Amino acid sequence: MINLEQLIRPNMLSLQPYSSARDEFSGSEGVFLDANENPFGEWNRYPDPFQNTLKQKLSEIKAVQPKTIFLGNGSDEIIDLCFRLFCEPGKDKALTFVPTYGMYEVAAAINSVELIQLPLKENFQMDIEAVEPFLNDKNLKLIFLCSPNNPTGNCIDNIEYLLENFNGIVLVDEAYIDFSTKDSLAKKTNQYPNLIVIQTLSKAWGLASARIGLAITNPEIVKLLNKIKPPYNISQLNQEKALEILSDTKNFEFKKKMILKQRTILQNELAKIDFVVEIYPSETNFLLLKVNDADAIYNQLIEKKIIIRNRNKVLANCLRITIGTPEENHILIDALKNIQL
Repeated sequence: MINLEQLIRPNMLSLQPYSSARDEFSGSEGVFLDANENPFGEWNRYPDPFQNTLKQKLSEIKAVQPKTIFLGNGSDEIIDLCFRLFCEPGKDKALTFVPTYGMYEVAAAINSVELIQLPLKENFQMDIEAVEPFLNDKNLKLIFLCSPNNPTGNCIDNIEYLLENFNGIVLVDEAYIDFSTKDSLAKKTNQYPNLIVIQTLSKAWGLASARIGLAITNPEIVKLLNKIKPPYNISQLNQEKALEILSDTKNFEFKKKMILKQRTILQNELAKIDFVVEIYPSETNFLLLKVNDADAIYNQLIEKKIIIRNRNKVLANCLRITIGTPEENHILIDALKNIQL
């Protein structure tokens, strides 16, 4: 059984959070003279610090309770806050499986937390035997899993094994889950109190510029994250834009369907190109492919002002290509057909 208090840094448990004017009064009508705001203008008031209207909308879409949702200024803020909440700098550890999203490593370094990085197997799945010796380390507080994984594109199996055999926090980053055929783990937070599921509005919802990430987890962790976050971490402009986008689910489904269709078309076209060695299965809005000379291909595309991601330093001779519009994908394929190696 998970003892949440034993996982949290003692100073975070005793921390008295900042109390903003909108914490003390949350009504929408009245003469507001409490927050030293400019009395003139359309955007002159501070936003709801707990984003209640937006959380209610997300709870309907995600089929979870509002009290299980925490909103961050992008998923990166949530990742950073989890390090702050659970890991003593210079003492505690976190673990992840590589290659994966690079911000886990950056956030660990910023917070002076040792990050154990275990290599994924050849099929890009985690090695259970390799991770088992670490699960009883009392200083290991966090395990990060990106599923579907970036940059490999696949979903990670056996996550529930970790949830059942690790007494720390398992954070599953589902940034690309809307493109996947697999179910989200979000509804399993009732079953596993040590599970935090991160999702985002940046990918399938097309709202990357607004920087809105969400964590779905047990309400006690939500309360703790709210305790240590900056008071107004999501602007009113971004909250309103998110509500507008989330209200148009028909458009969301149409664009997602188009991206998935284009992924298949792009995959088929890439398979016809001689220097493409392998195209890895994808549950995301990108394709990872192995080629004969990743650096040369990348540089020639840059000369044509076509920007993809060179992952050669992470996975030998691998490129990551985001699925674009039909026109963008056509331009890419034409350029690749004219690459000189």
